[in-house]
Amino acid sequence: MAWGQGARRPILGLLSRAQRQAARGYTSATFETHLSSNHFAPNGMIRRRFSSEVPASEQMNLIKQLRERTCAPIKDVKASLVSCNWDIEDALKDLRKRGVISAAKKSSRTAAEGLLAIAQDEKRAVVVELNCETDFVARNDVFQYLASSLAKMALSAQDPGKLVFPFAPAYLENMSINLDHPKLSGETTVQNAVTEVAAMVGENVKLRRGFMLSTTAHGVVSSYLHTCPQPGLGRIAGLITLEAEDSSASLDALKRVGSSIAMHIVAAKPLFLSKELVSAAALENERDVLRTQAESSGKPQMAIEKMVEGQLRKYFEDVVLLEQKYVVNDSTNIKTLLNDLSKEVGSKVTIGNFIRMEVGEGIGSFCAQQT
Repeated sequence: MAWGQGARRPILGLLSRAQRQAARGYTSATFETHLSSNHFAPNGMIRRRFSSEVPASEQMNLIKQLRERTCAPIKDVKASLVSCNWDIEDALKDLRKRGVISAAKKSSRTAAEGLLAIAQDEKRAVVVELNCETDFVARNDVFQYLASSLAKMALSAQDPGKLVFPFAPAYLENMSINLDHPKLSGETTVQNAVTEVAAMVGENVKLRRGFMLSTTAHGVVSSYLHTCPQPGLGRIAGLITLEAEDSSASLDALKRVGSSIAMHIVAAKPLFLSKELVSAAALENERDVLRTQAESSGKPQMAIEKMVEGQLRKYFEDVVLLEQKYVVNDSTNIKTLLNDLSKEVGSKVTIGNFIRMEVGEGIGSFCAQQT
């Protein structure tokens, strides 16, 4: 029903009216029914249909209500309410027209597929993970363009001054990004770009995480991507920095070997750079497991200790990068490969840092319960 003159009064007027009706013997249920029939939308939300300025407290209340109903970003919720003169139902329709609601409601679905995107220069490399729900969307050109654009934007952002810089989505979400793609809206924020692509492809799309790897010494940053739909994109990434002590050493050999070790990292899944960097907790846990297994053999304690130490050497070969067998040539290990490289360039070469990332690792593959 259209609002009458009384609809122009503040909400507090309705509360006063409630008190007067109660004094006259109206039950709360009767009064609620009366209000519902005159001033409420079917979902119970008070409808605004006046152009006078809305008090700040009411603005916050309407934003909260629409946000709870749609799960849309607060910025979009407020923009729709303002453009619709603070009419909550019209704002809801506006959000639906713009595809914001359908994208926001998908956010409870598990996004464990997607792509890694890498962008790099001579001294830095960035890898970001953009998730979706199916590999079908991961092959979509708009999704792939967004992933590549996010990596390039992260690389062009201000240098954080750290050699290894992991970052969460919040680091990029409010930054401006210019999307030069015919299907996208040009300059916007990262958060809005992700929401726009989610609405376009019909799936939950999430910027999950990123890493930046840098070298300040005389060295190189090398990368490798596995399962590449196009250059700079893949499902598994390996990044590594190689550094030479002598600043006059040629970097060409470092680039060649660095790319090969990055590929090794993807295949061999190292957890630590050196034996010294294996955490005490991880080492003690492995030792305890090996000792329990050895004791079941019934051998003497001295023999058991020797068995444990022998198995620990195998453990180091499995999880420590420098101790691992080189996947390209298993007759040598990474430590020997670096020694040979040092002789080739005439300067000691060391690994600064390395990163291995895989799409969806650590994400539970189950559907969230819809409420």
